[in-house]
Amino acid sequence: MLNLLVLSSLALPLGELHPSPATLYPLPSIAQAQAPIANDYRVTALQPDYTGDLWVGSWAGLSRIDPETGRVLQRVRLPSRTLQALAQDRVGRIWVGTFDGLVRVDPRTNVITAQNFQLPSNRVLSLLIDSRGFLWGGTDRGLVMISPDRGLLMTTVQNLPGVSANALTLDGNNDLWVGTLNGLVQINTARAAPIREIDNLPGGAVQSLTLGPRGNLWVGTASSLLVVDPVRAELVRSVGTMRGRNVQTVEFDRAGNVWVGTTSGLFKLKPDSGALLGQVPSLPSGDILALSPNTGNKIWAGTSEGLGWVSLTTGEGNPHWGLVSPTVVEALR
Repeated sequence: MLNLLVLSSLALPLGELHPSPATLYPLPSIAQAQAPIANDYRVTALQPDYTGDLWVGSWAGLSRIDPETGRVLQRVRLPSRTLQALAQDRVGRIWVGTFDGLVRVDPRTNVITAQNFQLPSNRVLSLLIDSRGFLWGGTDRGLVMISPDRGLLMTTVQNLPGVSANALTLDGNNDLWVGTLNGLVQINTARAAPIREIDNLPGGAVQSLTLGPRGNLWVGTASSLLVVDPVRAELVRSVGTMRGRNVQTVEFDRAGNVWVGTTSGLFKLKPDSGALLGQVPSLPSGDILALSPNTGNKIWAGTSEGLGWVSLTTGEGNPHWGLVSPTVVEALR
C-alpha cells in the first residue's frame, strides 16, 4: 500500500552546542566507574564504537566498557534516566535517545555537547545514522532527521502510518525502513520522501528491525519473527520456531547466525531454515532488550535485569557483575 506522508522542513537548533558548567561531567575514577549502579538495571541499547569499545545504555545511565575484559571505562550522567536508543555519528560522537529528548555526548571529554527537548515528541525510541551521515530519530509521534554537525533539526515526517517509529534500519539501497505500530514504512533518505508501506504483518506492531546478510529485512513483532523482501515489499516467511514469541531484538553474528532476543529468552537460529540452534542459559534475565554480536569476541545482551554476555566457545550466558541487578548477584552467590 502506497501511503503519502507529509514532510516539513525545519531549521531548529538542537540545543546548547557548548555546554553550561552544569553539564560538565568529569570522567570518574575507575573505582567509581566500577561501582554497582542503582535503581532500574534494564539495559535497553548497546552501541559498539570505532575504537572497539562498547557503549551500554540503561535506565541507570550511560557506560562505556572494554568488551574484551568487561572493565567499565567511563560513565556519563544524563539529564534523563529513561534511555532507549544509541547511535554513533561519523566523527565518533554518541547520540542518546531518551524518553525526555535527545542528547549528544563527546566520548573524548565525557561531556554533553548538545541536547534537544523540542522534538515533535521527546520520547525517542530509535536512532540511526544514514549513508550520508544524517541522524534519524524515531519518536512515538513520528520521525525526525537531524544534522549531527550543525545541530539542526532538518526534517520531520508527519502523519507517519502507525504513528510510532519504534525501529529503524537501512536496506541495501540505503533506503530507510521504519517499524511502526502498523507495520513497515520505506523512506528515501536522499529526498526525505516516503516510498511505500507494508501493513497487515503478523503480530502487528514492529518492535525490532535489522537487515540480514542476504538483503532481507528481519522483523520482530509481539508474536513472530518475520522475513521481508525490501525490493518487492513482500513478506517472505514467518520463522516457525519463533511463532508466538515476543521478539524485541534481532542481530546477526559474523558467521551469519541469527540471534533473537525475546521476552522469554535469547535464541540462536539458522538463517536459511530458521531452525533452532540453541537457547542461551544463565543471562541476568530472560527478558532480552538489546544485542551486540561480535563485540569483544562475545555476544553482548542487554536484559531487564542488567548486562550479560554469551561465550562463543561454550554458548553459555554470563552476567556483567558491575552492570547487573543486585538481585541477580545475590541469586548467583
